[in-house]
Amino acid sequence: CGTNWGWYAYDPGTNLIYFGTGNPAPWNETMRPGDNKWTMTIFGRDADTGEAKFGYQKTPHDEWDYAGVNVMMLSEQKDKDGKARKLLTHPDRNGIVYTLDRTDGSLVSANKLDDTVNVFKSVDLKTGQPVRDPEYGTRMDHLAKDICPSAMGYHNQGHDSYDPKRELFFMGINHICMDWEPFMLP
Repeated sequence: CGTNWGWYAYDPGTNLIYFGTGNPAPWNETMRPGDNKWTMTIFGRDADTGEAKFGYQKTPHDEWDYAGVNVMMLSEQKDKDGKARKLLTHPDRNGIVYTLDRTDGSLVSANKLDDTVNVFKSVDLKTGQPVRDPEYGTRMDHLAKDICPSAMGYHNQGHDSYDPKRELFFMGINHICMDWEPFMLP
């Protein structure tokens, strides 16, 4: 499981605590095959028992150190049918803003912060999986140029806010990209 050192949110209506887990280790992605389950995950846990009610993994097999512990913003908004819905919105360092139904963890939306995010082409809303662009991967013997976002992320650990009257989020964004070339050391 990824570590947690970040921001928490609590909903007394669901009695759930929401938080994100960080990146897998070591950073060298070739040393840890698989999705590295429970890293880079948004959890909803029962406040009384600690039982995980849901977990949504945003960046399986994170190879960029995106550490998914950023702020969890809770809101109630109307869906397309006008029905009020309890939501959790999480702007991640990986350049995607995720919105989940905070009662059950189902993915509502996953949108790029802007068009310069290139490590992922999109997020498949049916599977919840990001569609990677292999050109921006960190595999050995590959120089990846202009990976966006950088390891710092397009949204780091700063706080954001939500205006319920306007139904708008306000957040600080970084636009920093990086080059990445892994190599072996003796």
